[in-house]
Amino acid sequence: MSLHQRHPQHDENMIDSAFDGGVGSIPKHRLPRHTQSADAAMRFVQDELMLDGNARQNLATFVTTWMEPQAATLIQESLEKNIIDKDEYPQSAEIERRCVNILANLWHASTPAGGADAVGCSTTGSSEAAMLAGMALKWRWRARQEAAGADATKPNLVMGANVQVCWEKFARYWDVEARLVPLDGATHLTAAQAAAACDENTIGVVAVLGSTFDGSYEPVAEIAAALDALQTSTGLDIPLHVDAASGGFIAPFLDQDLRWDFRLDRVKSINASGHKYGLVYPGVGWVVWRSADDLPKDLIFSVDYLGGSMPTFALNFSRPAAQVIAQYYTLVRYGFDGYQRIQQRARDIATTIAKGVEQLGVFTLISWGDELPVLAFSLTTPDAFTVYDLSHELRSFGWIVPAYPMPEGMADVDVLRVVVRNGFTFDLAGMFLSDLAASVERLAGKAPDRVAFHH
Repeated sequence: MSLHQRHPQHDENMIDSAFDGGVGSIPKHRLPRHTQSADAAMRFVQDELMLDGNARQNLATFVTTWMEPQAATLIQESLEKNIIDKDEYPQSAEIERRCVNILANLWHASTPAGGADAVGCSTTGSSEAAMLAGMALKWRWRARQEAAGADATKPNLVMGANVQVCWEKFARYWDVEARLVPLDGATHLTAAQAAAACDENTIGVVAVLGSTFDGSYEPVAEIAAALDALQTSTGLDIPLHVDAASGGFIAPFLDQDLRWDFRLDRVKSINASGHKYGLVYPGVGWVVWRSADDLPKDLIFSVDYLGGSMPTFALNFSRPAAQVIAQYYTLVRYGFDGYQRIQQRARDIATTIAKGVEQLGVFTLISWGDELPVLAFSLTTPDAFTVYDLSHELRSFGWIVPAYPMPEGMADVDVLRVVVRNGFTFDLAGMFLSDLAASVERLAGKAPDRVAFHH
């Protein structure tokens, strides 16, 4: 006989109130028949959300999980604002324009009017920003092909197999061949690979400043130089886009001598994610073009139904202004020195964790956290257990650490990845390393027997 039986009155399609109070239950998948009080509705939702993980121990996400209370206040005060409606919310639009110009200057774009007329916009995140940049590449390539009387029906985009999945989405959604170059001796695209994959149908090359797989920078300057040489030898003029989803808010502060941005003539556009190392809650992203010539005019729509004729280039016609305002807050609040201090601390913590991982003696480091504050590591001899077992074991301590195979070319290597964000501390790093060591010992069968609990 089973010792556990379902309560005969329990309905799996209903949600019970955690506390009686006369509230009763509500259906999970249908609209409730009756109105709930505001407090009761809030309690239902809060009780559901209790099952979410602890954001401080989530070492999987790149997304910002902490902001100052002042930023939260600004977000709360701006929730009703639609950033697309520039006629109704002109100052929000002005704040967006300032953010674009701040980033354009940070990334060394040469802009007229004292750096106040940069070409770019905010987005819901870096994925939308990447799609907008990809559309601009395709439109410019098609115009060149048609002007030359050449075939404009078979565009391709060259990128490493390590790109974020949004680029594969772009290729599929906009009918572009995704030329995903397999990894070969490196964890990312190399200059030689990029140039070799290009032809007359290539709309552009995507270089990643901070891979989501291991946090490493691709050699943007080397790729640009290889494309320069390709143009000299073949006449092919292939534009370069930099996916700086994370690195766009790291490299300008910690790697100032690294040439990856608009200092390279070959770079035509850059996207970044404000809700990653831009230090803003999700979701906000940014895309900036070198000049107005790099953003085809026929992609820009003039919208007048909101009260005034406004140009817009976005996939959405309604989007919250709150995160754009929060981005402006962080830029004003921290300034260059503050961003540099925060990002350096994250990198220092990441490299400290990497050293601790190495000292355990069972792991091989794929990356050390010395570019993005991200490290990836594999088991040197995955015999007794796998990184997937270890990922599961770490959850018993509350840590969320993803395990996955590397991209094509290194697909036989399975890794764990740790992302260090603002709000993670050296103390938490020490706790993580201790729990990692305990997990390794337990899985290897070396942990002492557990002492049972006695009443």
